[in-house]
Amino acid sequence: MSSSRRDRIVLATVVFAVLFSQLLLYPGVATLVEALGADPGSESSPFATTALDASMWFLVAEFAAYVAFVGVWGAASDMTGRRTPFIVIGALAGAVGYLALAVAPLLGSVPFEGVLLLRVLQGAMTIGAFSLTMTMLMDLEGGHGRNMGAAGIAIGLGAALGAPMGGQLTTVHPLAPLVAAGVLLVCVGGLVTVVSDRAPSGKRTARDLLEGVRRRPTLSIPYAFGFIDRLTAGFFALVGTLYFQDTFGLDPAQTGLLLACFFAPFALLQYPMGALSDRIGRTVPIVVGSLCYGVGILGVNVAPTVTLAALAMVTVGILGALVSPATMALVTDIAADDERGVAMSGFNLAGSLGFLGGFLIGGTVADTYGYDLAFLVVGGLEIAIALVAVPIFLRLSLSGHKHVREGEA
Repeated sequence: MSSSRRDRIVLATVVFAVLFSQLLLYPGVATLVEALGADPGSESSPFATTALDASMWFLVAEFAAYVAFVGVWGAASDMTGRRTPFIVIGALAGAVGYLALAVAPLLGSVPFEGVLLLRVLQGAMTIGAFSLTMTMLMDLEGGHGRNMGAAGIAIGLGAALGAPMGGQLTTVHPLAPLVAAGVLLVCVGGLVTVVSDRAPSGKRTARDLLEGVRRRPTLSIPYAFGFIDRLTAGFFALVGTLYFQDTFGLDPAQTGLLLACFFAPFALLQYPMGALSDRIGRTVPIVVGSLCYGVGILGVNVAPTVTLAALAMVTVGILGALVSPATMALVTDIAADDERGVAMSGFNLAGSLGFLGGFLIGGTVADTYGYDLAFLVVGGLEIAIALVAVPIFLRLSLSGHKHVREGEA
């Protein structure tokens, strides 16, 4: 086995572990925040007026930290020409954050605001391990679509397996997912050290990095799609979870299995779809895939039974697998070799903002106007960006932009 192939497997395993640990918390999030001290409706919990509110703010706190700190990690890595030490620091500090949350209820009456602060600190560290591991995959040879397909399959499998496992752990104890997440991140910190650090050598200033990214406005294309795609993921993680439980009367374990109907095909098809985009280009997978993906989201909402909802989730997962690796590969196509940390940080920043949008927009609309309108808004946004992007991709292709036309690795 070649060194690059071995490192691709190890790095994909690291990405898997980080996402797996994150998704462990989602199926039982309402039970978890209650165990952490949220008291919906009480004067002592102004951030938790309802169970949906408490869950939303718990998830938002982590992704707000992602948004604030992802660029810091990427810039630090590119400026120093190192990836591995920052991943180790982020993973171990993130593990401390998860375990501190698990211990918090044992310390007495920790206010929910304090819990949210711990969540912010944990998220600020975890995003470093996640984003820079993806950047290390960008540094590998072998085809951008394949490398990002490996990242995508790791993300999808982590989510697909993390959700049902998290539901099962929640039935054992509400805080069990936090303990498991902390242990996994400790393992991540050790595993990444066996991979060669291929970051381009040489040190650059933050100004040089930002100027380099500014000269590549086409990065805004994958960033925009990454934002909307992650918005839909955040929507399903929060609103979709509660929608399935309220509509079909599912418990956390059953909800995790239903979420896995999306994440399983989403994960398993990432690598072949990424390789496909290396051959046919990024335009069709991104534009056509996004359009169909938005329609599929609307289909989930109108499914009248659990079985049909599961089938709709499988369809949405397949379509998501078509879009995701091509979008990430487009970032790699466009970014300069020594600006990959910042470029991927920008993509993850857009994605984190998308998750925040999914939580806030989806949660607010669902809480105020109901689930039907929430699904319509989120699915409509995915359809809208696909339609808006058609002339942009056509213009770039006609002007001979090789990355969009050929999807060159």
